[in-house]
Amino acid sequence: MAKDATGYRGYRDLRVYQLSYALAMEIFHETKTFPPEEKYSLTDQIRRSSRSIPSNLAEAWKKRKYERAFVSKLVDCSSEAAETEVWLDFSRDCGYATTDRYEYFAAKYDEVSRMLYSMIEQPEKFCAK
Repeated sequence: MAKDATGYRGYRDLRVYQLSYALAMEIFHETKTFPPEEKYSLTDQIRRSSRSIPSNLAEAWKKRKYERAFVSKLVDCSSEAAETEVWLDFSRDCGYATTDRYEYFAAKYDEVSRMLYSMIEQPEKFCAK
């Protein structure tokens, strides 16, 4: 697949996509150790919100012809990242995640949020004309 005018071949080239996808996979594996009674609450919620970030990025990418739609989907990504951070707080406070793992994920989601806000502030760098 050839690169487009923005210099990207697709959303998989975006560092924020790569990081958020990797984090969603890490959360999937991490939550395998959560208690069974959390299966339909905390485990399900944190998996869903973490997976929503890369999936919304893919949708944003496909809508980048329309800058406002692109930015709107990026804001959705940012909201999902914030939700994931809240579920991480619960994971730590319920004793399911160690402080080290919590701090690791918190730092990584802060990085994801910074990248998303950078894209929101400068959508023209990514939008196809």
